[in-house]
Amino acid sequence: MVVRCTMAQMQIPYQYYNYNNTFSYTPCQLPQGNRNYTLFDKNKIDSFVSQKEAALPYLTDILAHSNNEAQIVETLYIINEMLDSGVKGIDKMYPVFARFNNTESPNIQTFLAGIYRKIQVPDAFGPLVKMLIRNSLRPQTSNFDPDEEIGGAILAYISDRFRQHS
Repeated sequence: MVVRCTMAQMQIPYQYYNYNNTFSYTPCQLPQGNRNYTLFDKNKIDSFVSQKEAALPYLTDILAHSNNEAQIVETLYIINEMLDSGVKGIDKMYPVFARFNNTESPNIQTFLAGIYRKIQVPDAFGPLVKMLIRNSLRPQTSNFDPDEEIGGAILAYISDRFRQHS
């Protein structure tokens, strides 16, 4: 049985599943085994994206306080989807994103680099380069290569700046 609930304070919908009379939303599933991608609850993602700018304070709060990798990755994915749908003001969230600039999590690095590629905040360029260098000096075991996204974000910064000055 699927029940849609809304937290009254924040007006944020969650998708709940009833198992053994307990309720919990379907969290994202980070890459594992032979699966090199993360699984997300599309209904949950879509409900946040549809709220546009109204959801940003809640998502900012999650990023400011959470230490749960899966929750952080899911929130970054939601923000990435919001960028794709044209939500404004995400570039102003850089101070919250910067909290993860030194993360060693390849999952968080990948989504963070994707967001930085799109928002092109000048302060994010240095941390991207630092991430790439740190990963090359201390490679991590992962089901995928986060440096691919990090390098792509760096190239986007460089190519966009080059085009502006040509």
